[in-house]
Amino acid sequence: MTSSLPSPFSCSVWGSGPGLLLAHGAGSDVQDSFGPVIESLAQSRTVLGPDFPGSGSTPLADGPLSLDMLADGIVESAVQSGANTFAVSGFSMGTTVAVRAAVRHPERVTALVLSAGFAFPNPRLRLVIDTWRSLARRDPAGRDLAAFLSLMVGGTDWLDERSGAQIEKQLRLFAAGMPPGADAQLALFGHIDVRRDLAQVRVPTLVVSGSRDAFTTPVHSRELADGIPGARLAVLECGHAIAAERPAAWAALIREFLDSVGG
Repeated sequence: MTSSLPSPFSCSVWGSGPGLLLAHGAGSDVQDSFGPVIESLAQSRTVLGPDFPGSGSTPLADGPLSLDMLADGIVESAVQSGANTFAVSGFSMGTTVAVRAAVRHPERVTALVLSAGFAFPNPRLRLVIDTWRSLARRDPAGRDLAAFLSLMVGGTDWLDERSGAQIEKQLRLFAAGMPPGADAQLALFGHIDVRRDLAQVRVPTLVVSGSRDAFTTPVHSRELADGIPGARLAVLECGHAIAAERPAAWAALIREFLDSVGG
């Protein structure tokens, strides 16, 4: 299956071995969503990291994004990089892209890892996204947006342990790091719904939930795990930003699961 792609997605490649395709979160890029775990994953796998339109080196799309476009785009990026089959690891909104990729390209996707994700944005998650977009329109590099995102993605325990200087550093990173395609990616939350796709997933699946995730709360992970036949659910003691809070544990979960299922 194909859809109209805006342009080739930029794709970084690390390591060697069985393919592992990454699908990053909205308002993010591959390095932001997965950076601290890439080196560990690449020790035994070819890690393929495409960026969505408007993130990383991928140019903005000419029109609105769609979930099918992103799913087809990351799969095509992996194929162009030399991988014919691969597991897909999705983070946050990237979990919905990963699920759609598995349904649209069953001949290529061998396993799924869905971390801090969701199948459908419930009213609370929509409120989070609407607030994010409103603050970004008002002042995309402002302190209010940076503070809001820090409170949403940081686990409460992790944030409580930060010093004032560390919090200020995080705020500066958020203020400087929003990709130009963030709003177009966030606009997808008004249309995303992969609940009907879940029962069609036919590959081994691991769902990873952050117990203190205030962005995509654990109820979303349970919905994913309950909806996908045979899916496993693992819980990490952290917030939404798993790569920042629990990188070693997250990488170990992904590696051990993929090794166990041959994905």
